[in-house]
Amino acid sequence: MTQTLSILLVDAHPVVRVGARSLLEAEPGMYVADEAESGENACRKYIDRPADVVVIDLDLPGIGGLEAIRRIKSRHHEARILVFTGHHETVFVEQSLQAGARGYLGKHCAGAALLEANSLVGNGGIYIEPDIAQRLAVRKTTGIETPFELLSTREFEIFCLLAEGLSVNQVSIRLSLSSKTVANYATQIKSKLDVHTIAELARMAIRHGIVSI
Repeated sequence: MTQTLSILLVDAHPVVRVGARSLLEAEPGMYVADEAESGENACRKYIDRPADVVVIDLDLPGIGGLEAIRRIKSRHHEARILVFTGHHETVFVEQSLQAGARGYLGKHCAGAALLEANSLVGNGGIYIEPDIAQRLAVRKTTGIETPFELLSTREFEIFCLLAEGLSVNQVSIRLSLSSKTVANYATQIKSKLDVHTIAELARMAIRHGIVSI
């Protein structure tokens, strides 16, 4: 008998949550047990009521999707997390998997892919959107590397926020860290990426498609 999968749906946009809930709950054997609109809320709700699958966007207010994944996995190693996001760059996939996600799917995909991904991840498998998986494989086999592989999940998240134009103080508030801690991270990030200014960080992010102009 097929197991019924409970799902925690995490997205900042109510319209996206409504659409995803409608799709998921139309599938026999799946139901949305709860929703969250931020990374912090997702962590709290999962701790209070663990779901079989956490479907989470990376662009969330507060601590963000990557840090939410890391925090959930650090407390619950068995958590099964599927990233459902608008980011298609392979660096985001690698960072998500490093943080503990077991699946990655773009929001441009057909509804059937979301159902398949939930089923696979919920039953202990791994799902990577085929097009992204192919690009990852090509990059690995050709030996092409990005400088961001040097960054930890936390460093990459702070890199993205700084590249988007947030100040050290704004990042510290966003991630609930001290300004000194963020400044130390910024120094480490610049050293690893061999750049000297935040403007250079921003140009690097634009060049690799991580942030848009």
